[in-house]
Amino acid sequence: MRIIIALLIILSFIIVLLSQSKIGKLAKVNRFSTESLEDVPKLQPFPVKVQNFKPPSSLSTRSTVVIDAKTGIVLFEKEPNLRHLPASTTKLMTALVALEKCSPGDIVTVKTINKDGTQMGLELGDKITVENLLYGMLINSGNDAAYALATSCAGSLREFTIAMNQKAKELGMTNTKFDNPAGFDSRSQFSTAKDLAKLAKVAVANPLLAKIVSTQTTVVNDTNGTKTYLLENVNKLLGQVEGLEGIKTGQTEGSLEILLSKTTRNGNTIIIAILGSEDRFGETKSLIDWTYQNYNWQKP
Repeated sequence: MRIIIALLIILSFIIVLLSQSKIGKLAKVNRFSTESLEDVPKLQPFPVKVQNFKPPSSLSTRSTVVIDAKTGIVLFEKEPNLRHLPASTTKLMTALVALEKCSPGDIVTVKTINKDGTQMGLELGDKITVENLLYGMLINSGNDAAYALATSCAGSLREFTIAMNQKAKELGMTNTKFDNPAGFDSRSQFSTAKDLAKLAKVAVANPLLAKIVSTQTTVVNDTNGTKTYLLENVNKLLGQVEGLEGIKTGQTEGSLEILLSKTTRNGNTIIIAILGSEDRFGETKSLIDWTYQNYNWQKP
């Protein structure tokens, strides 16, 4: 009798342990399932070719890529990995690195000025915020502003350039190298349409930079309020093309015409990189219209 009672007690104990183990496993499964669902990104509408799809007209560009900004799907490309001089689109990387090393409200005293090419209008001794230098660099494409940021937001110009290349690696820009913050032609400075499209996408994800590159004209001041800088965007498509939200122009003797652009229509955003063009504004406008005419966005 004692043996039977003992066996019943042991059996009951085993049943309790098994029940607790099962409940624990269920709890783990439920917890895992919830976390997994939360980690799954929300699916985005994706572009699909229309039934009467037509390829774009012939382009003068050396290198071009059109991507859907939300999914990264390539909608059109022409020599997307061709190494090319990036010209002033370099300034987007300069802006990203400057904002990592400085705050928008930091005050810069201009100690050296690069007078080559396009200018914001800085003079030695000017005191101006980092934010206003970003406006001058990205709207007026001021080389003076690019160098003021690079020499003020790092220990040296070399240190800043190293940071630019490190940032390029972080962004997966595998065919890109920088050796100056303004975009001057150099054998050691190159990029591709594919890489610059990545850079553009990251740049406009920053609210301040997105605001700046979409600004047509503005006036900024020095910190004393005694000097003003009139800034006019080089991008002629701003305010002229439906949904265009700007990004960056570029042009040197070696690069020919370059334009990175972001456009949103009906909630669908595309990024276009055009390098080595003979008509960057006309060809960009043509590609924008072509994309929205030849692709529909479907919900998953």
